[in-house]
Amino acid sequence: MARTSTKSAGLNEQTDKPHILNLPLQETHVDRAPHTYERWLVAKLMRMAGSPPIRFRLWNNDVIEPHEMPARFTVYLADPKALYALVTNPNLAFGDLYSAGRLDIEGDLSELMEALYRAIHQARQKWPRWLEALWRNHAPRATGLSEARENIHHHYDLGNNFYRLWLDQTEMQYTCAYYEQPDLSLERAQQAKLEHVCRKLRLKPGMTVVEAGCGWGGLARYMARNYGVTVHAYNISREQIAYARKQALEQGLENLIEYVEDDYRNISGQYDAFVSIGMLEHVGKENFPGLSELIKRSLKPNGMALIHSIGRNRPMLMNAWIEKRIFPGAYPPSIGEFMALCEHGDFSVLDVENLRLHYARTLSAWMERFNAAEPEISEMYDEQFTRAWRMYLAGSIAAFRAGSLQLFQVVFTHGDNNQLPATRQDLYTFPAAPENT
Repeated sequence: MARTSTKSAGLNEQTDKPHILNLPLQETHVDRAPHTYERWLVAKLMRMAGSPPIRFRLWNNDVIEPHEMPARFTVYLADPKALYALVTNPNLAFGDLYSAGRLDIEGDLSELMEALYRAIHQARQKWPRWLEALWRNHAPRATGLSEARENIHHHYDLGNNFYRLWLDQTEMQYTCAYYEQPDLSLERAQQAKLEHVCRKLRLKPGMTVVEAGCGWGGLARYMARNYGVTVHAYNISREQIAYARKQALEQGLENLIEYVEDDYRNISGQYDAFVSIGMLEHVGKENFPGLSELIKRSLKPNGMALIHSIGRNRPMLMNAWIEKRIFPGAYPPSIGEFMALCEHGDFSVLDVENLRLHYARTLSAWMERFNAAEPEISEMYDEQFTRAWRMYLAGSIAAFRAGSLQLFQVVFTHGDNNQLPATRQDLYTFPAAPENT
């Protein structure tokens, strides 16, 4: 178990430049034994978290065992201040301390996080109000026109070379894959996702499609190449748009696709289909009515819409650490909030599918590739960045496995559209995954 220490506050120790994630790195040298009340704090913390199967090893190697069961994992705390931060605000501190190397673990990180999420889910029903207030997550950052660009730049403009190391090698999909067969590779599962989306939209040659938040442009290229549709794809990430345009040119698809470097709110015109994969989480629920109105005016009378988004079973704020360090402005909507978006536009909901466990598998595949590329990633950024993203991927795997997060695909259309398929049989007449990639 690596025990990182003696970091300069907020600096990358190799370059002496501010850390890319602004992590609070601090000195961790300690030469004293823990006080009795510090040991009591650890035990109290674990009881409040639902007594997960975790032992704590303190900075002097003292061990505190879980109260009611044998330990499956060990959490190491490098200094007393790490303990106080964890007790005061675990939602933020756990990720920060792990990223900085002031908290480390023995055992599989995603499995530890899953056990922790499951325990907390049960325990929080009995929390006193003061504890709920102390450990609460904060409202996400604003997602207005200017703020949205800053939020997206923080996450998606880290560099295409970084994402290329661990995403699929076909279309660079940074969203949930579709494992219609358990033995699919990541590449085939991502291709299956794209095909699944196109079938749900009932695309045909000559149709027009608008895509809100196109990522690296893989879905637009797939739709143009395999369905002969014309696509207008919007994105505010400069790095992603540049990559998408280059790929479309190299693949001879530039006449069918226009990649627009602009906010989704500036979409104009009418289309046969509206699609958004993995963008709703960044819209902010205060903007859902505006998005609903935009979709309503963008769809032709018989047009179809599909939104694919991380979500929840009930309204809940994003984890404080994820929102602050990884995904600023993020808010995964509950299924009720999702449906409210559809209600606002008087849309008929045609299909709701939950691919929660598909996303857990997707993230596991990303994690495997991320770990294999760890030396290159640390060279690109630094060790703390690598640890932060490992925490983000592991925590996300755990959240989907534990049911804290869902993945919804919702298909809808105008309320008076009668040109609808009678059944869903056509979605499954032959496999969505290609034979090879």
